[in-house]
Amino acid sequence: MKNFFIILISFFRLLKVLKGKNLNKTINLKMDKNNFQQITFGGGCFWCVESCFNILKGVGSAISGYSGGHKDDPTYEEVCTGETGHAEVVQITYDPAIISYEQLMDVFFFLHDPTQLNRQGNDIGTQYRSVIYYKDESEKVKAEEAIKASQESGRWSGTYVTELTPFEKFWPAEQYHQGYYNENPTQPYCSAVVGPKIQKFKKHFGELGMLETDSQ
Repeated sequence: MKNFFIILISFFRLLKVLKGKNLNKTINLKMDKNNFQQITFGGGCFWCVESCFNILKGVGSAISGYSGGHKDDPTYEEVCTGETGHAEVVQITYDPAIISYEQLMDVFFFLHDPTQLNRQGNDIGTQYRSVIYYKDESEKVKAEEAIKASQESGRWSGTYVTELTPFEKFWPAEQYHQGYYNENPTQPYCSAVVGPKIQKFKKHFGELGMLETDSQ
């Protein structure tokens, strides 16, 4: 009987230790704003891309906007003409201590088809091009490595046409575009195109434990 109580006490002590370790893990996963970095890329319509990145652990924000064009502060209507040279992009602010650049790239290539030139499905135009904007040579190298890794994974068949372009300027899109899917899930395009992509994303990355708990 004495041995039983000794084992029982040891068991509860072990639970206490494990609980403390889990608590420390939670604390360590809190984002440090002083550690934030940014990355900007385009993979078709930004409604889907922004919605998915905003629910990843380690992502502080995902903002829909425009980059790569020759007109300052363009409107959505202007970008849609294809005449301003901009791409629909999402700018990600993230904590690399929680989610790495390589993991962000893996999500990026999961969410769009990088073998389609200037289009994603029925969304056609240069504004829907696959593009990664880099801020320095080291980031360019990481992007090149990410493209190579994705190609070698066989996720998409065909040659990748993802552009690598020096980052110059990011223009946030109009406010109604931010969190667009969450506000308009029954809008025809959202229900037919965006919604199924998000569900596929949630299933895959949820199983990997990469999503915020309240988003699953």
